[in-house]
Amino acid sequence: MTKLITQFSVALIAVLVFFFGMIPFASANLVETGLRVVPNEKVCMVTDMYFGKTQIPVKHGKKTYYGCCENCKKTLSQDAKSRTAVDPVSGKSVDKASAVIAALADGSVLYFESQKTFEQYSKKASPQ
Repeated sequence: MTKLITQFSVALIAVLVFFFGMIPFASANLVETGLRVVPNEKVCMVTDMYFGKTQIPVKHGKKTYYGCCENCKKTLSQDAKSRTAVDPVSGKSVDKASAVIAALADGSVLYFESQKTFEQYSKKASPQ
């Protein structure tokens, strides 16, 4: 019964994602883990959500950040803390403009300092 509920849940999420077009999945493994690297320009770096479409670019120095609305654009321009995150593997501060960004099944994102730390996290998050 639990397996049936899990299969139903995965199928329901896939249908909802397809319908809303917010988080396109690329493989069965992706549906299982819900984690994949996404393009930085498709992430609101204030709400930390993947939107599946290009966000509003915000230049700060020589770097480009992305926000989903004028308020996020303003926040990225004025608040240095909004432009950084913490890598969940290394614990180091990461500049969101240069981070490897991975989206979870719910659209929330994690920022990694490198592909290596993303892969370490992904291995731990994958079902065995």
